[in-house]
Amino acid sequence: QVQLVESGGGLVQAGGSLRLSCAASGSIFSIDVRGWYRQAPGKQRELVAIIARGGSTNYADSVQGRFTISRDNTKNTVYLQMNSLKPEDTAVYYCYAGSRGIYNYWGQGTQVTVSS
Repeated sequence: QVQLVESGGGLVQAGGSLRLSCAASGSIFSIDVRGWYRQAPGKQRELVAIIARGGSTNYADSVQGRFTISRDNTKNTVYLQMNSLKPEDTAVYYCYAGSRGIYNYWGQGTQVTVSS
């Protein structure tokens, strides 16, 4: 079992910044990829950013250049630095961990609200 605990969500004004954190615990040794997804009202869950074991990253086109995913392996923690936030970024953000292409783990979700 893997447990993911998120922090850092909140309410910010357009143009502002937030940093989300997600700490993993439990059977973390087989985790291959970590990342962030989000789900806005009336929309499907979408990938925001991922970081693989080797350090490669991928971003959704909508956040490219504004968001940065990073990790601290000593703390088993992944971060999402969100800059130049837009109202369209408003969503529940979910921390993700994947293992062996089979097992998927999710955080509880944290609300990010960007006001106009």
